[in-house]
Amino acid sequence: MTTQTLNIKNYMLGPDIPIELSAEDSQRVAEFLHTHLDEYGDALEDIQACLAYAQARGGSVTYAEEDGEILGAVITNRTGMGGFIPENILVYIAVHGKTRGRGLGKQLMETVLANVEGSVALHVEPHNPAKKLYERLGFTNKYLEMRLTR
Repeated sequence: MTTQTLNIKNYMLGPDIPIELSAEDSQRVAEFLHTHLDEYGDALEDIQACLAYAQARGGSVTYAEEDGEILGAVITNRTGMGGFIPENILVYIAVHGKTRGRGLGKQLMETVLANVEGSVALHVEPHNPAKKLYERLGFTNKYLEMRLTR
């Protein structure tokens, strides 16, 4: 990964924003995340649904590529609930295994945080090494999340 050829692309999406993310790039991002989320991943169909939500209701897609290969990607969704929960939720972030530990995740996060409006929430497993990055970027753990899964 060299900084000269690394290209970070950021697309703000939503019903009132001209969609610049092509269907091909959307699919490339979905497939990258499906492959590189490892044990934190979801089904490809769920990642595609997240992208469709971002395009229909608002969100962002940010990804880094080098020589045409995606090396990292992030998807956020607008919640539409500002005031009582954060305006954005970071749904997916992954970097390619060969680039981990080189600061690409931080670059992606800084790009996302600089471009979304309002607060950002995310969920992270307690043992996920990325938790330290999120804390360094200012994320705090104010609540214990509880879920009723059906």
